[in-house]
Amino acid sequence: MGIKGLSTLIADTCPDAMKEHPIKSYFSRNIAIDASMCMYQFLIGIRGAGIGDLTNEAGEITSHLQGLLSRTIKLLELGIKPVYVFDGKAPDLKSGELDKRKEKLKEAKEELEKAEENGDDEAKNMYFKRTVRVTRDQADEAKKMLKLMGIPVIEAPSEAEAQCAELVKTGKVFATGTEDMDALTFGTSILLRQLTNPEGKVREYSLEKILEGMDITMDQFIDICILCGCDYTDSIKGIGPKKALQYVKKYKDIEGVIKNMPAQHKVPDNFPLERVREIFKQPEVIKGDEVDLKWTEVDEKGLTEFLVTGKKFNETRIANAIDKLRASQKQASQGRLDSFFQVVGKSTSSTLEKNKKAAELAKKKGKKGASSAAAKNKAGSGTKRKREEGSSSSKKLKKE
Repeated sequence: MGIKGLSTLIADTCPDAMKEHPIKSYFSRNIAIDASMCMYQFLIGIRGAGIGDLTNEAGEITSHLQGLLSRTIKLLELGIKPVYVFDGKAPDLKSGELDKRKEKLKEAKEELEKAEENGDDEAKNMYFKRTVRVTRDQADEAKKMLKLMGIPVIEAPSEAEAQCAELVKTGKVFATGTEDMDALTFGTSILLRQLTNPEGKVREYSLEKILEGMDITMDQFIDICILCGCDYTDSIKGIGPKKALQYVKKYKDIEGVIKNMPAQHKVPDNFPLERVREIFKQPEVIKGDEVDLKWTEVDEKGLTEFLVTGKKFNETRIANAIDKLRASQKQASQGRLDSFFQVVGKSTSSTLEKNKKAAELAKKKGKKGASSAAAKNKAGSGTKRKREEGSSSSKKLKKE
């Protein structure tokens, strides 16, 4: 689910925090991608005949593999270095949200059956999407394929978005690629949305500009996200994104909001505020300095056996895919701004901080230099005047 209404709040209050860029502008960047979100998009977007899953001749769903294969090759051809991060065990506080999703899934399946009976294709399409879930087997298949392609795969101990944010914060990758806005709440300095469309524009969100534009601290941003509605607790009734921002800026934090908010707002019976904050501030992740990202050569034999022999993909199509993978890796090894097989430098936030300090230092030096120069000019002018006065006096004596 992410954070309810956060993208709209950003657009309304600090539009400069979101920019659109062509995907090619991320040339030579490492990007951590939320694998589950990515696969979900392919499962609902890549369809077979009529309304239903794309399957092979054995009846196995293959949309997630088809999409990941094509998209990853496209990213590599553009010089982008993807790292796929998979979800681990959900935090205990997410159990309530998962129960709600199960109930919604049951309702969607019932509505889908009715739509099929009535021959309502529009309703069928809508409810079909609501029944789609990424299974553990599908995730395992995706991991296997990506590793055979030579792409780094990380299995997060908990939330993938939190692990992606950790990689950004420690400079292992440039940005997080996901549709879930809570990657910002976990602290990623750069969030990329719409990364699944290689021909379109990518939406880039800057956490630094969001905080500046809203004139809030990171702690306050987390509190605003909790009030908006997240996966770990019910929201306070009657408080939407705009009021959340307004109240937190006025009362400093959620405790202040609860103490001063109007009577019509009601705090949920189960509102474990400190535990939710802890999930966002100190999530369960693999520390960035323990992660070693490596892009390796494609395992041609292994990939062919898995996709052609095992999953019944077209042999010619997979051979062409392997050729493209090899070509993109060869192109990378022939020289780029950053080597394809290395991690790019520090995260954007740390770079900006360094630039800011450098600018302030330069400014101080500039002022000091200007003062010194002015003093020298003043001294020089005084010396010149003395010389001129001396020369004038000399001439006067001579004349007399």
